[in-house]
Amino acid sequence: MKVNRTQFMEEGYLVLREVIPPDELNTLRESYELMVSRQRDIWTKERQPNDPPGGVWETSAQPRLNLGREPLAGLVDEKTASVIEIWAHENMQGVSSELIGVEDAGVTEMMLMCNPVSDRGPAAWHRDHHPIDTAPLQGYLDDIVETGPRYVQWNLSLYDDSVLWVIPGSHLRVNTDEENQQLLADPRMPLPNGVQTHLNAGDGVVYILPILHWGSNYSRKMRRTIHGGFSNFTHYPILDYMEYLSPQVQEMFNRWNKRSHQMQMWTEYALQAVIQKNATAYHTALEKLHPNRGEKGKLLSTVFLCKAACFVALAHGCELEDIPDDLRNRGKGFHSITLNWGPPFAEERFTREEAVVLWERFKPLDALLKTDEEHFSPGFQSGPMRYYFNEMPPNYSVSDFIASW
Repeated sequence: MKVNRTQFMEEGYLVLREVIPPDELNTLRESYELMVSRQRDIWTKERQPNDPPGGVWETSAQPRLNLGREPLAGLVDEKTASVIEIWAHENMQGVSSELIGVEDAGVTEMMLMCNPVSDRGPAAWHRDHHPIDTAPLQGYLDDIVETGPRYVQWNLSLYDDSVLWVIPGSHLRVNTDEENQQLLADPRMPLPNGVQTHLNAGDGVVYILPILHWGSNYSRKMRRTIHGGFSNFTHYPILDYMEYLSPQVQEMFNRWNKRSHQMQMWTEYALQAVIQKNATAYHTALEKLHPNRGEKGKLLSTVFLCKAACFVALAHGCELEDIPDDLRNRGKGFHSITLNWGPPFAEERFTREEAVVLWERFKPLDALLKTDEEHFSPGFQSGPMRYYFNEMPPNYSVSDFIASW
């Protein structure tokens, strides 16, 4: 499938036609509907005392399946293997690799978004971005401009879908004053310059986060939209479905999983380099984790590692001052794209003593990422906080971080 990467980099998204070949569409629909049925059974069993009989299926504005996580991943079988294999299709995996600019992008999360059982109307405009546990927005923008995206996200429709709107070019800038005013007044209305993505069954839209986008209308209209993304950074906590995949797709997942372990090793190497005050080793690790990134990209990676250091310390029960509960809670999961490999990584690869030293090394950078008082910026999936939403530390570089040791 031919794509225009120049247009993608300028506008931040592409609508691609017949990503799912027409002769494969009905079979894929059947496979996904089986998985929906299995997920609904799970939600029925997990419903809370005051929930309706269907649990999440009936209470959510956008019921969502996560096919790569327990328990659903363990329910993929020979009848439903195509829900995994679609992610290895050249029209998705090959296109994603080209758009990111890497040889072999791996799938990160494999989800399905469904319609609610009752009309819920529009969501709020937002960026899929959490500065509190990743980095300020400007760090992402600088890195994208300098080298390109590290991650691309997909909506791939099994039925006609016009829910998603995007603001072209917003992946390269912070919100305008006009956007902020409208988002504060009503974040659930169309924004100036917004573009509605009209997908026919089988079409896809691929976009660069953190583009500003909107789920415009969650109605009862049939919606089964495949959702997830690609990056060089993947992490598969469960691979029970592997035996049902074709040999070629098995090889791809094995390759991505092997790379995941390598990236975890280089993350450990980077953090150990900080503990040991080894600048040469730190630069080597940055290059291995994110090859050929510029100075802005290396600084973004350093901010990711600052958050990783925080999560290592929290996993070992270290008493950290001025760490909000939201950040503590995010450290209990994993987000491999930003080098958070989860509590087992922290507990198994570092001692408590190392965790204490590690946080002492990163604590000055953490302080530069905060304001004196809580503040708020619209268009993010977060409430007021002290961490900057947009601004990176001014006149600060990786060399300054190393000098702080």
